[in-house]
Amino acid sequence: MAITGDDVSLDQIVPVSRDFTLEEVSPDGELYILGSDVTVQLDTAELSLLFQLPFGSHTRTFLQEVARACPGFDPATPDPEFLWLSRYRCTELETEPPPPQSWNSVPGTWPGRARIGGGGSSSDELRPNGKGLPVDQSSWSQNKPENSLSRQNKSKSEITNMVRSSTITVSDKAHILSMQKFGLRDTIVKSHLIQKEEDYTYIQNFRFFVGTYNVNGQSPKECLRPWLSHDTQAPDVYCVGFQELDLSKEAFFFHDTPKEEEWFKAVSESLHPDAKYAKVKLIRLVGIMLLLYVKQEHAAYISEVEAETVGTGIMGRMGNKGGVAIRFQFHSTSICVVNSHLAAHTEEYERRNQDYKDICSRMQFCQVDPSLPPLTISKHDVILWLGDLNYRIEEPDVEKVKKLIEEKAFQTLYAYDQLRAQVAAKAVFEGFSEGELTFQPTYKYDTGSDDWDTSEKCRAPAWCDRVLWKGKNITQLSYQSHMALKTSDHKPVSSVFDIGVRVINEELYRKTLEEIVRSLDKMENANIPSVSLSKREFCFQNVKYMHLQVESFTIRNGQVPCQFEFISKPNEESYCKQWLRASPSRGFLLPDSAIEIELELFVNKTTATKLNSGEDKIEDILVLHLDRGKDYFLSVSGNYMPSCFGSPIHTLCYMKEPILDLPLETIRELTLMQLQTEDNGSQLEKPMDIPKELWILVDYLYRNAIQQEDLFQQPGLRLEFDHIRDCLDTGTIDNLSASNHSVAEALLLFLESLPEPVICYSAYRNCLECSGNLTASKQVITTLPACHRNVFTYLMAFLQELLKNSAKNHLDDNILASIFGSLLLRNPAGHQKLEMAEKKKAQEFVHQFLTHPEPLSLLSYSA
Repeated sequence: MAITGDDVSLDQIVPVSRDFTLEEVSPDGELYILGSDVTVQLDTAELSLLFQLPFGSHTRTFLQEVARACPGFDPATPDPEFLWLSRYRCTELETEPPPPQSWNSVPGTWPGRARIGGGGSSSDELRPNGKGLPVDQSSWSQNKPENSLSRQNKSKSEITNMVRSSTITVSDKAHILSMQKFGLRDTIVKSHLIQKEEDYTYIQNFRFFVGTYNVNGQSPKECLRPWLSHDTQAPDVYCVGFQELDLSKEAFFFHDTPKEEEWFKAVSESLHPDAKYAKVKLIRLVGIMLLLYVKQEHAAYISEVEAETVGTGIMGRMGNKGGVAIRFQFHSTSICVVNSHLAAHTEEYERRNQDYKDICSRMQFCQVDPSLPPLTISKHDVILWLGDLNYRIEEPDVEKVKKLIEEKAFQTLYAYDQLRAQVAAKAVFEGFSEGELTFQPTYKYDTGSDDWDTSEKCRAPAWCDRVLWKGKNITQLSYQSHMALKTSDHKPVSSVFDIGVRVINEELYRKTLEEIVRSLDKMENANIPSVSLSKREFCFQNVKYMHLQVESFTIRNGQVPCQFEFISKPNEESYCKQWLRASPSRGFLLPDSAIEIELELFVNKTTATKLNSGEDKIEDILVLHLDRGKDYFLSVSGNYMPSCFGSPIHTLCYMKEPILDLPLETIRELTLMQLQTEDNGSQLEKPMDIPKELWILVDYLYRNAIQQEDLFQQPGLRLEFDHIRDCLDTGTIDNLSASNHSVAEALLLFLESLPEPVICYSAYRNCLECSGNLTASKQVITTLPACHRNVFTYLMAFLQELLKNSAKNHLDDNILASIFGSLLLRNPAGHQKLEMAEKKKAQEFVHQFLTHPEPLSLLSYSA
């Protein structure tokens, strides 16, 4: 079934956004890719970058009406080149066919076509920003090369012609944007249009299918149509989420898995047979994957597609737990779909609550206009949240739970549901709704059956797999599990919604736009904007390591629309110091409107050392600039509480008292003291073998957690980290009381915060070169300064003790080598994360010390 010009109209193709890949999925699951041909021309998308307006007929109408509203239109005026948009452009289509072999030169890339968004493979989109490691595959990588060539030949000529003709749609009006009269108004026009949106839009219902399935690391073994196509009516939109796609160590540590392709194919083949669908986006974080499809006829009205990930595993970044999300604009309604896998185990409901809050706070989507602040989940009209939320049933008697299920007394059982209790306490999902649970718990079953768990652990049944929503004009039509699927120890869940989407009435839109433009004609451009600030001085008291403090103030505008922005001071790269952030840092205000600005102060490993040493202080001046107006100056001050986190190893070895008991001048001198390879005859007292803070953490774990399951793999609680940090910094170790997981995570954070890693930067290359050669590796360790050498040896002894108890704690040498390899060995080039090849060498370097232990006792060192 080839796609021709008759199958997809020009209007459907032109507005597709740069991240959107249009794939037609036939009922037999075969994929026909259009996106690579039609989205390399970004005329409409580029204009949307300027106007920040939805794509499609809305944008075209906007341009046409602006042309009418701006007299003096000269057809001879050359089109502006928009050079600043070059980073969004893809390379032009080749007019000559490529050599026959070139289709195979780069896996997953078609000849003569650039990848949407500027080129590069999916690995280009990995972001080392604390949000986990997203794997966002475009549709090219989903197709076998031998199939790609034939499909290309089928439709290339028709689609190339469409692309060429599509450039005529807007190019003869694009020069309007270079006119000064309009350039001063675009933001005002957009803001007024948003305010008056109800005047020119109407609500139209679309059918959404939302599904979640924890597949327990299995490959697809059965058709998914009983889950994905159980309704007689074909959905307009599919949102399909998976958890535990791959449970292998390779997927966890190196983020690669063949199961992504397997489950993508299984879903594509099981979509409703009565419609043809386009894949909008696929996003994956380790085993958490989310797929978004729309009916082909709706593709033209999907825009501003962005996807992000947040890892909430150990150290707040590992992707074994966390969330992935896709946001997009459907007509004039913004929609965000979130798929999450929260912390496991019945007693860990507080950890689940924290995971939810982390996902909400850290999931941020770039806007098309890079000058605008990122969007959070809450900044959308419709939010659909699905996944293995892992909330359990509190009733301790498993047999009683099973009896209530057998009696179908689901409402009685629901009274014991943890998620119900946490939502009622407003701890999570505030403002969200969930349908009535009329199906039996979806976890835990014996794989391949409908029998409850008969393993040694005999897990109690629970409604782990859920779908919630937030927004207006949403009606849930069904909410159910699908017992027919038996691949996993979970059952898949689906929910079908009718969602009211705002659709533009073009005639009303034109009239509204004309009114706005006419009203702007009456404004005097010479008016100078002026604002008032509710506060200009901010004092942050007793700032602590990794403890967020927030101060806020209000900007209230006068009678003239204004654009504001925090700007850099002379000779400075950023508008503020690294430990400070203004949110939002720029924006637009209509007359008599106001906005609240939050100043967020957060000290992390990057900024702690200079604050400890006194080289930096909690002092800064912010400059708030008004476009065509004056500047306002804001003063930030405060005091930082020095911490062992962010202090060098040799500094801590000389600190025999808790850091907060020492004078600031002493802390400064010790922090700035140069690291010596050997004793240079210093007049200082003999240092301790290892930092006392490291000894406290390791000793606690040695005494309490040597047999703890999932140690260094399950994150702790943030409040407990604050308590641990305070105990270490004040020396009140008798008060140290925290979960084993929190102490383990604190140890990893301590090692990560060291300004000079355990294996010094100077030895980094030598370590990688001799990984696999134990004798040479030992020789490198002997060249380290005594305190660093002692810490390395001490940590290896502790990890060897853990491995002796692997039957209970389920740790192995590969897991420990991978976790500690990236902490003990760090790339000196800008302290960047290790490349994959270097990461494996670092892992191998540590691994050889774990598998060839030296006869050493943890008691050999003391603080």
